[in-house]
Amino acid sequence: MHDVVAAELLKLNQRLLDSIAGADWPTYQSLCDATLTCFEPEALGQLVEGMEFHRFYFQLPAAATPCTTTMASPHVRVMGDVAVLSYVRLNQRVLGDGSPVTRAVEETRVWQKRNGVWKHVHFHRSVPAE
Repeated sequence: MHDVVAAELLKLNQRLLDSIAGADWPTYQSLCDATLTCFEPEALGQLVEGMEFHRFYFQLPAAATPCTTTMASPHVRVMGDVAVLSYVRLNQRVLGDGSPVTRAVEETRVWQKRNGVWKHVHFHRSVPAE
């Protein structure tokens, strides 16, 4: 049973990451709880609450740049109706000069099941030290 739930969550999380990479706001919004909270580099150490902060990045012209996203070494911990996913997110894209680049970020995402539906409720994202 745990493997089935973990597989479902990994699929949902990949869909979330693909919506970010493709600047697909409607899909991102459908997967996230309206009260989503996060700590991420763009927030400069501040806790962000709600969706408006994130919408800004989806509206940028560069947001539609093709990108491939991979979850490396994902770990899923299910605790009843709450689950924590931890992994290193690898983003691959091609720069304006045609050279490929890969960027790694460490992510922890929290999902909560409400009324039979998993919703993304919190994440913490950090860039590894170089």
